[in-house]
Amino acid sequence: MTYAQRFARLPTAAKLLLILTAVLLPVGLGLTLVGQTGIRQAKLALDAQSQEQSRNAGRAVESLIARNALAIRLAANSALAEGTAGACDRARRTLAIAPAVAQSFELETIAGQPLCSAGEVANTGDLPVVAPGDIQTRVAPGSDAVAVRTGVNGGMATALIGVDEIRTAVRQSGAAAQSMVIHDRIRALDVVAPPPGQSYDLAISEWPIGDGSLETRVGVAKARISLTEQIMLLLPVLMWILAALIAWLLLNRLLIRPLKRLERAVRGYQPGDDGLDLPQNLGPSAEIQELRDAFGRALSRADESEREMSVALDGQRRLVREVHHRVKNNLQVVASLLNIHGRNAETTAARAAYAGISRRVGALSIVHRNHYAEMEESRGVSLRPLISELAAELRASAPELARAVSIDLDVDTVYTTQDVAVAVAFLVTEMVEFAMLNCPQDSIEVSIRRTSELTARLTISSPVLVPEDGDIPEKVQFERIVSGLAKQLRSTLDRKLGRYSVDLPAFPPA
Repeated sequence: MTYAQRFARLPTAAKLLLILTAVLLPVGLGLTLVGQTGIRQAKLALDAQSQEQSRNAGRAVESLIARNALAIRLAANSALAEGTAGACDRARRTLAIAPAVAQSFELETIAGQPLCSAGEVANTGDLPVVAPGDIQTRVAPGSDAVAVRTGVNGGMATALIGVDEIRTAVRQSGAAAQSMVIHDRIRALDVVAPPPGQSYDLAISEWPIGDGSLETRVGVAKARISLTEQIMLLLPVLMWILAALIAWLLLNRLLIRPLKRLERAVRGYQPGDDGLDLPQNLGPSAEIQELRDAFGRALSRADESEREMSVALDGQRRLVREVHHRVKNNLQVVASLLNIHGRNAETTAARAAYAGISRRVGALSIVHRNHYAEMEESRGVSLRPLISELAAELRASAPELARAVSIDLDVDTVYTTQDVAVAVAFLVTEMVEFAMLNCPQDSIEVSIRRTSELTARLTISSPVLVPEDGDIPEKVQFERIVSGLAKQLRSTLDRKLGRYSVDLPAFPPA
C-alpha cells in the first residue's frame, strides 16, 4: 500500500491536522531553531556570568595580597632603615594608618631568622627566603591565614592575612562565591565553605593569584534558566503548535462534526419513511445549513418522483395485466372457434388439421395464462404447472383412437422466460401429438431436470421417436419443426432411440 493510499484512508480530521502541520512546519522549524539558539546563548551568558563571578573572587584575593605586600614592604623598609631595634614598633605604627592591611607581621633577617613580630604569627620557617623586591605567598602553616613574604633592604618581612579578612574582601567584591579554597599544592585554606547538599550544583573554577604560587578554587552557584524563561524562549514553538491545534479544533468543530451529523441523518433515511429528519443545529456555518436544506429539497423531489413512478408503474402493471388477459381470452376464443369448425368439417383430414391447430393455439393460451399468474412475483414462467396443464389439455383434445394415451410427467420446479416457455410448449405439443397419432397405445414420458444453475434439460420419451425413420410420411415435416423449435431455445436437439432431449435456459434457483 502506497503512502497516498494510506493518506486517502485517513479520516478528514487527521488529514486536516497533517496538512496544517506540513504547511506550518517550515515556520515551526525556524521558530524551533530560534528558540534553541536563544536557550543556548542564554546558557553561554549564564556560564560566562559564573566564570566572571569566580574571576572577581580571585581578583579580590589577589588585590588583597598585593595591597598587603606593598604595605608591609614600605613599612619594613622604613623600619629597618633606622636599625633593627624597635623596627616592629615603627612598622606597626606605619601599618596602623594603612586601610585594610593586616596588622600581624614578622621581620626577619636576610637568612630568615626572626627579628621581631607584631600580633600572632605562626611558624614561618617553612617559607622560602626571598631577595629584596621579590614576593612569595604560601598558605601559612598551622594558621588559618595566607603568609605573604617580601624581600626588603637588610632583611625580609612576612605578613599574615587571616581568613576573615580574605572572606571580607571576597564579599566586598560582589562575587557570589558559594565555596572558596586557597592552596599552594601543599596546604589548603578553606575560605568559604560550600552550602550543605549543594556542592553538586556549583560551577568550580581555579585561578592563579600572586606570583602563581597560590591558586584559588572558587565554586559559584550555577545560574539556571527558570521554567518561565524557558517557556518564554520556546514561546514561538508553542505558538506554532497551538496555532495548528486551534485551526484543527475549529475546523473539526465548525466543519467535520456538522458534516458527520448530516451524513448520519442522510444515511439513516430509508425510502418510504415519513420524511428526512435533518439536524437543525449544525453550528454557525451558513454553507453547511444551506447544504442541509439542499439535501432536504433533493430528497423531497426524489420522494415525489418515486411516488409518481410508483403510480405510473402500477398503471403499467394494470395495462400489461389487461393486455395478457385479453390475449389469453382471444386465444381461447380462437381455440373455441377452431373446435367448432373442426366438428363441422366434412372430411377426417380437415377435422385433424383443425384439431392440430387448436392444440397449438391452446398451448400458446396456456403459456399466457401461466405467465399472467407469475407476473406479480417477477420470477418468470414456472414450467411445472405449465407442462401439467398442457398435458391435461393434450389428453382432453386427443382423437378417439388416442383417448387412452398415457402422459407421464417428471418435472422439477424450474422458472424461465416467456419466450422459452412458448418454445417448450410448442415442442412438447409437437412431440406428444406426433406420438399419440402414430403410436397411441404406448405411453409418453415428459421430464424436465435442472442440469446447472442456469440450464435445464427437457426430455420426451416414446417408442415412436426414432431418428432417421422414413416409414412415417409425416416424419420429415416433424423433424423440421422440432429442429426449428430447438434452435429457438439456442440448443441442439439430441436424438436417441425412443428419446429426444434439448437444453433450455432457466433462472437460478431461489
